[in-house]
Amino acid sequence: MVERKLSTLEDTRRLAGELAAQPQLLAGQVVYLEGDLGMGKTTLVRYLLQQLGYVGRVKSPTYGLLEQYDLQSLKVLHLDLYRLLDAEELEYLGLRDLHDSDTALLAEWPDKGKGVLPSPDLRIILYGNISDRSARLILENNDSSLSGLQMFSN
Repeated sequence: MVERKLSTLEDTRRLAGELAAQPQLLAGQVVYLEGDLGMGKTTLVRYLLQQLGYVGRVKSPTYGLLEQYDLQSLKVLHLDLYRLLDAEELEYLGLRDLHDSDTALLAEWPDKGKGVLPSPDLRIILYGNISDRSARLILENNDSSLSGLQMFSN
């Protein structure tokens, strides 16, 4: 487990940079982003995509549930399940076909997809309040390539 203080947006950008430093380690991985509304889940994804080289607009997939980004080094699927009424709705998105060994799956509000969403390799829990946020990163799968990230090697 790793803890990071996210007092400023720059702290969040730095955390995204640590995650993006070795994009090959993200390929095929499932990352759950957890935390209350306004904790910065989408902001962290936005910074992560920017650090991975994406230059377009990163929008929240709150209404469409899924946004896909085809980057030079990696494909990223960004899910926001906040408005999901039934986890079975995920079957209509074709996640089984979209998520492969070259694709990272980032899921906000993963509890809403319980039973259908793949198990996480990494959980990022954002907590605190607007002026004093923190992130707890929990490696759920020790066999995951994410265990090779510098932050987990210390």
